[in-house]
Amino acid sequence: MREEGAILVKVSKAFSERKARKWLWFALGAFVALQIYFVQEMVAALMLFTGIFIVGAVIALVFYLIDRASRWGIGVAEQQAKRAISAAEEISKKQLRRPRSEPAQ
Repeated sequence: MREEGAILVKVSKAFSERKARKWLWFALGAFVALQIYFVQEMVAALMLFTGIFIVGAVIALVFYLIDRASRWGIGVAEQQAKRAISAAEEISKKQLRRPRSEPAQ
């Protein structure tokens, strides 16, 4: 009954085939549990880093929007300043006294 290439191994009677199968299933279950645990840890790490990335992206977006708003504000202020300067130049060119009025003494 010996098959070609098979190696006969003597095991003690305390370690029966039933116990061997039981330990084999236990080891297989432990291996699967460890793999599931590993996958859970990887998914948890992925979620953590995704959250950190989202927070960083939101912070960068806020800084970008502040920069855009400040540039817009500076542009508006520049236009207002140019208008004020041109109005001041016009006023400075006009005479402050009325025509044909007596000079102040």
